[in-house]
Amino acid sequence: MKNISKYSKNIFAFVLLCTIFSCKKYLDITPENLGTLDYAFRNRNEAENYLYGCYAYLQRSTDVATNPGFTTSGELIYSNSLDNFLGFNRTGFNLLRGTQNAANPGLNAWDGNEGSYSMFRSIRLCNIMLENIDKPIDLSSAEKKRWIAEAKFLKAYYHYVLFKMYGPIPLIKNNLSISASTDEVRIKRSTVDESVNYIVSLLDEAIPDLPPSISNQTMELGRVTSIIALAVKAEVLATSASPLFNGNPDYISFKDKDGISLFPQSFDAQKWQKAADAAKTAITAAEGQGIKLYTFTAPVTVGALSDSLKRTLDVQNAVTERWELNPEIIWASNPAFGYQGFATPRLTEKSAVNAFSNPSTFSAPISTQELFYTVNGVPINEDKNWDYAGRNTIATGDYASRYYIKEGYQTIKGHFARESRFYADLAFDGGIWFGNGRVDPNSSQAPLYHVAARGSGFAAPSDNIRLNITGYWPKKLVNYLSVYDDGFQPTAFRMPLIRLAGLYLLYAEAVNEVSGPSTEVFTYVNRVRQRAGLPSVQVAWANHSKNPDKFNSKDGLRQIIHQERRIELCFEGQSGWDLRRWKELQAVLTVPLQGWSINNAEAVNYYRPTTQFIPVFGIKDYLWPIKNNSLVVNPNLVQNPFW
Repeated sequence: MKNISKYSKNIFAFVLLCTIFSCKKYLDITPENLGTLDYAFRNRNEAENYLYGCYAYLQRSTDVATNPGFTTSGELIYSNSLDNFLGFNRTGFNLLRGTQNAANPGLNAWDGNEGSYSMFRSIRLCNIMLENIDKPIDLSSAEKKRWIAEAKFLKAYYHYVLFKMYGPIPLIKNNLSISASTDEVRIKRSTVDESVNYIVSLLDEAIPDLPPSISNQTMELGRVTSIIALAVKAEVLATSASPLFNGNPDYISFKDKDGISLFPQSFDAQKWQKAADAAKTAITAAEGQGIKLYTFTAPVTVGALSDSLKRTLDVQNAVTERWELNPEIIWASNPAFGYQGFATPRLTEKSAVNAFSNPSTFSAPISTQELFYTVNGVPINEDKNWDYAGRNTIATGDYASRYYIKEGYQTIKGHFARESRFYADLAFDGGIWFGNGRVDPNSSQAPLYHVAARGSGFAAPSDNIRLNITGYWPKKLVNYLSVYDDGFQPTAFRMPLIRLAGLYLLYAEAVNEVSGPSTEVFTYVNRVRQRAGLPSVQVAWANHSKNPDKFNSKDGLRQIIHQERRIELCFEGQSGWDLRRWKELQAVLTVPLQGWSINNAEAVNYYRPTTQFIPVFGIKDYLWPIKNNSLVVNPNLVQNPFW
């Protein structure tokens, strides 16, 4: 662990790099603007700037390009032949192609390179904040308590990021002194349980002194609240309870150099109970602050909406509505989501002419499309009333489906009779795009746009650089008010990190693992389904599934809840982490990632599945490798299994 082991040599240099220059706008700083510790904590204002410096790496760690939950989930893929568009780093996407290695790991959050940032450096900043918080003489006691709590939360969260990636990690409880011995510098990895217990203890210490909400949203939106900390605690405990970390037979023999087992040797059911309790506590606290599932309220500029369009906007805007106007968001990234142009197809003549101004290159494989339910609320391969075998045959848009598919346009049968989240999340050839400057579904002069991805259509490939390689765009990641015409004019939003819907499903998952199917489990799953316009789990499976009793067993209901989370949180950087902790990512990535034959003009030729690549993912890939050089520098470290 190079950054830690060299601490004693670099302490003086680091002290000179520890303060953010004065800046009054919240988080409008970079960690490179630095001063001295004495200056940093000479008064309240300078200490507050240093606190914002502790937040700065939170911005970087929540960027989807550096988030393995986004780039390695298989939900989206990126062409290997494209140059990095406008500086976009595709390192994370390329990991699915087998580029990961221990010599120079991609998205290396341990050392801070290859498209990522060192979480250990972020932890050091938090420790320095905690060590020097008594110095400003003009800092009120109330502010001091809050800032200590914020620093502890951030310290816990940075440890959690490392834990999700590497499993058992060194716990940096205090910064090393300049006189630290060689043995003290060579910190060992703590066990899984020690890592989780320490993260949770920091969160428990922080929660009482954090505000439940942000009153001054203009200046402070994005700072941590007790609701955020409670929700993160629930997520940490659910991760700890999940198969990857709870009695995983693949890691039973994984020990450090003293022979200490780093992973639990057996499954502990009590961990799920702790996760359930934490999730329920977070839900109760969130709802007590008025947090609730989002539903779209049309402004006066929007024409009369059909029920189907209203429902898709309920889903899409639960992600893309501004945080301060969205009652569902518990925590969102800062700054604004910067990749709307990657998720938007070309819809107009000017956008096609100026294709160089926007990439449109986030591509969802066919497997992501097939994840979503039918309109009856069950998987497409389970619905006894839906033509699964004929899903790729040609069909023509009709009047009944006009708000989802262009009337008279040739597409495939599989695009019909799908749930609202399918149409809210995905843009596809022939699919209706509500927005891009056209928000009146009843206008004859400016009818709603549709995606024309074949032949001479605006969204069709114009070259081998700016193209969508599968024929599906993640529409969910675009605000309906953003416009791609003569250039791209985005309407900003912040990517949710935790939404109430996700917390509901996390709670349902944990309760099912504790006690199996129950009214409590169904209540919270069905709240999410109801917003999407779907019948309850019980009604949907009993009436439409080839496996009508599936929801009556713990195993069957687990499968339902897992798919529900993958659908509800699709493209939000969560599914990749879920699939890892469930030990299901390997199964998802054993199938070829396919798209349509995008260079064909005729529908019959376009709608032929074409393999983009076969992902490379094995047991070893569930945890990140520690860089080989770090193991040389610190011989007390041990490499993760199978690397």
